[in-house]
Amino acid sequence: KFILNKLEKEKLSPASPATKQKLIRRLYYDLTGLPPSYEQVQNFLADTSENAYEKLIDSLLASPHYGERWGRHWLDLVRFSETNGFERDGTKPNAWKYRDYVIKSFNDDKPYSQFIIEQLAGDELETITKETLTATGFYRLGIWDDEPADPALSLYNEYDDIVSTTGQVFMGLTINCARCHDHKIDPVPQEDYYKLLSFFRDIPTYGIRGNLIANNQKIVSPPKLIQKHQFLNSQKNQVVKKQKTIEDQAIEKMPSGYRQLIDSGGRKKVLKEHLKEFQTQEKWNEYSQLKSELEKIIGQIKKLPKLESVLSITDYLKSPEKTFVLLRGNPRSHGKEVQPGYPALFSVPDPVIKKPTKKISSAGRRVVLANWIASEENFLTSRVIVNRVWQHHFGRGIVRSPNNFGQLGVPPTHPELLDWLAVEFMENGWRFKSLHKLILLSNTYQMSSEENDVAIKQDPLNNFFWRFNMRRLSAEELRDSILSATGQLNNKVYGSSFYPKLTDEVLQTQSQPGKGWGKSTPENSNRRSVYIFAKRSLVPPIMSVFDAPDQGSTCEARFITTQPGQALNLLNSNYIHEQALAFQKRVFEKEVTGWGNRIQFAIQCSLSRTATPEEITRGKKFILDLIKQSHLSEADAFKYYCLMLLNRNEFIYLD
Repeated sequence: KFILNKLEKEKLSPASPATKQKLIRRLYYDLTGLPPSYEQVQNFLADTSENAYEKLIDSLLASPHYGERWGRHWLDLVRFSETNGFERDGTKPNAWKYRDYVIKSFNDDKPYSQFIIEQLAGDELETITKETLTATGFYRLGIWDDEPADPALSLYNEYDDIVSTTGQVFMGLTINCARCHDHKIDPVPQEDYYKLLSFFRDIPTYGIRGNLIANNQKIVSPPKLIQKHQFLNSQKNQVVKKQKTIEDQAIEKMPSGYRQLIDSGGRKKVLKEHLKEFQTQEKWNEYSQLKSELEKIIGQIKKLPKLESVLSITDYLKSPEKTFVLLRGNPRSHGKEVQPGYPALFSVPDPVIKKPTKKISSAGRRVVLANWIASEENFLTSRVIVNRVWQHHFGRGIVRSPNNFGQLGVPPTHPELLDWLAVEFMENGWRFKSLHKLILLSNTYQMSSEENDVAIKQDPLNNFFWRFNMRRLSAEELRDSILSATGQLNNKVYGSSFYPKLTDEVLQTQSQPGKGWGKSTPENSNRRSVYIFAKRSLVPPIMSVFDAPDQGSTCEARFITTQPGQALNLLNSNYIHEQALAFQKRVFEKEVTGWGNRIQFAIQCSLSRTATPEEITRGKKFILDLIKQSHLSEADAFKYYCLMLLNRNEFIYLD
């Protein structure tokens, strides 16, 4: 209704409804990021019931692949990566568990308000769980310099990363512009920036040089199991200490040559070969007894389930240091002292922070901020998130600058619609799936992308949504679609990340070539792209060339480019030729005879539809010309036909 009213005022007509063939493909990609199979399309086309479309929406929202698709959108926003960046780009252990937390939250249709609170204050809730602790990995996803030239400035860069991400992602506020001075455009004074920063002052730096997991790994195993590990490790340490005492006594009796070998790193070898020579029989018996005890304790430890850790906040500053306005952002130039508070533009009083209880080891500030951001009283939170949902369904938001609702942002094209969706979202429990369904059932979403000469001339950017915007598949969708067409896609949901095979040339692009890039089995390497190990300094070419985001800061919307590197990648890369070969083998192993039947099956696999007579005729000519003129075998000729299908616009673009 909102869209139609504006179209009528502008004297524009909406496009005709999209065909069922196009609608099902649109729905599958929008909700799961995967193409429908040929059989799924045929079943939908054959279903003539009035609620066929609604049933399809419900089934896709219930799919575990829904969380993978919509979790990926969130990971873009929170600058998700599994490494620290900078020269060494060290690994962030267990970052993948935060990714799985996000995917599961979407699959479970967790209320967005709860989703916010868990990420900002999952360690400060009345009930703290493994899930809520995993959620606070949000704070540990940013870049981190393990050898900063200026440690004080580096610490405030970490705070700025948190403040800017929180402001832009949850509230659409570019408050980070006020780090060094009053915001030049929006009503955000510098003092407001530091008031917001002070909410996070109980968070220590990500790591410590020499111990890169000191402040970011939280053990989440059951308390009894932790106690067993602690008890046995304590016993182990006592035995090792006694052994070392006996060893040191023996070393004092050894000739200088042996001691020199020990000092140069040969302690283990010397002790193994000569310890008994410099022991009394009594001490040797005692040492042997300790060795047996140690083996027994180690055996008991090995039988225990391993302790599980998550990327999280571990140590806290229960009494955070004072927060000052930093003059021109300089950590050594203190201005006015500030307390935790909300930006003045909201016209709400600053909170009174209660003293933390004995149960809570942190300052208890972040939960206050989280509850305020996730409340109905915050006039930006719900508007910002429904705009993002609209953005991913239509290619752009009602506000085209989804991270910036300020003066430099783009004003909403349909402000009343934005307000109405925000209220509907909150009244329906802040749940995404009901919002999706509301949008997907609209005539606006079900329009075709057909052009209209009058509308094109009057509204070339489609500001009034007179038609559906065609779009290119994202990098993840394209890679997953290729694997789906070739029959190799591994649909396993959740789990640790995998490492796609990269060429030596790509591995050489790091400052330390190939460091931190592992090897995965072919089966794991064919999992969905959301599970690719997210390394800041090493991005697989098919991801980078098709506009995967920079992971250094929040990504509000991906660039959609068309450039030669994309065509070169899809025609010439090792990866695409391996996939074309797998595609050819899939068709030939199907044991369909005749070129026409093979072409038909290949088009069903890649384009999810029946081939036209013209396509079969042209396909035959293409294959036979390759066999006759280029002297290729039947298998090689059909491989190039498969390569051609993977390069078709119909395969790469969503109508």
